[in-house]
Amino acid sequence: METGVKPEDLCQDPEYAGRLEYHGDKEKDCTLRIKDLRERDSSTYLFRLLTDQEGGTYTGSPGVTLSVTGLQVKVTGGHQDKTLTCITTCTLTDNPTFIWYKNGQRLDEPTSQQYSVNSYYSDSYSCAVEGHEDHHSPAVCVQGQICKRVTYTKRRICVFKGSTVDISCTYVGYVTSSLWFSPKRSASWINKLTPEDLTRNPGYAGRVEYAGRESGTYKGPFTLRITDLREEDSAEYRFTFKTIQL
Repeated sequence: METGVKPEDLCQDPEYAGRLEYHGDKEKDCTLRIKDLRERDSSTYLFRLLTDQEGGTYTGSPGVTLSVTGLQVKVTGGHQDKTLTCITTCTLTDNPTFIWYKNGQRLDEPTSQQYSVNSYYSDSYSCAVEGHEDHHSPAVCVQGQICKRVTYTKRRICVFKGSTVDISCTYVGYVTSSLWFSPKRSASWINKLTPEDLTRNPGYAGRVEYAGRESGTYKGPFTLRITDLREEDSAEYRFTFKTIQL
C-alpha cells in the first residue's frame, strides 16, 4: 500500500464480492473470513482501526501474509517402485491429514504426505487434504503418460435456478462404458456401492443429456448437461468409466 493513500475496505472491492465476512466484535476480535479462495487472493492483509480519540486511526502492521496454493503430485523413484508426494507451494497449517486416490477411488491408507507404490502402468493417483476433498490435485500417471484419469474442467459452478448447466471433463482411457453420477443420490441406487447413471434417476427425467461420449475412444471431452435446474440439483457430480484391460 502506497504511503499517503487511504486504504479501502475490502468489502468495497469487486474482486471479493460475496466472498467476505467480518466476524469481529469491535472490541478485541478482528477476524476476517474469505470464502472461495483464489490464487490471486494471495496478499498481505492489514486491519485498520478507526476511533474517536486523538489520532483517529491505527493500522496493524506488518499484517498477515496469505498464500493460496493448489496441490500437485510429484512422482520420484525407479522403474517400478515409486514415491508419490503431495506438494504445495507453501507450508499448510494445522498439520493436515492427506487423502490419496487411485484411479479416482479414495484409498483408506495412507494419510501422510508421501505414498510408496509399485503400480500397474495404467494407474493414476491424486491427493487431497482432509476437509477440502473438493480441491484434490490433478491425477498423474505413475508409469509414463498413458493411464486412466479424469480431469474436471471446473470444480465449482454457480448457476441460476431454471437455467441450464454444462458440467465437463476430459478423460484418458480405452472406454467401454461411462456415466455421470452424484453421490448425493446413492440412497436410490440398487447397490449402494455401485453408482447409477443420472439418466436413469427419476429426479432428472427429461432434464439430463450427455455430449461427447464415444465408446472405444482413448481421449475425449465428455459433458453432462442438466436443464431446468432446481435447488435440489445442488450436489457433487462425478464421471466414471470402464476400460478394456490391455
